[in-house]
Amino acid sequence: MTTLLIILLIIFCVALGLFVLIQNPKGGGLATGGSGSNMFGVQRTGDVLEKGTWVLLTIIVVLSLTLTTIGKSGGGATGGTSKVQEQLDKTATPSPIGSAAPSSSAVPAKTGDTTKK
Repeated sequence: MTTLLIILLIIFCVALGLFVLIQNPKGGGLATGGSGSNMFGVQRTGDVLEKGTWVLLTIIVVLSLTLTTIGKSGGGATGGTSKVQEQLDKTATPSPIGSAAPSSSAVPAKTGDTTKK
């Protein structure tokens, strides 16, 4: 489910990029092409591209929020924990540098007199 939503999000992002690149900042857009007859007017083409941009933007926001919700709730995980999490759990955590009280197993036992002569 998560993979499908990510693929859809990527497709909609590419489509939004194309919609933005097609638009002419002066309002010409696709209507200023090289064709002799103009089926759509400049204003009408701008309206279609602008509405399409807003629709794609809304879809991207909804998909992003859905993916975030699924990720936080853990609904996208299948089969329990992931292999990465299992590997992280297996590794020993190092002690912080400069800890106040080192563990007794880390300090070698000293025998004999430790005073200077």
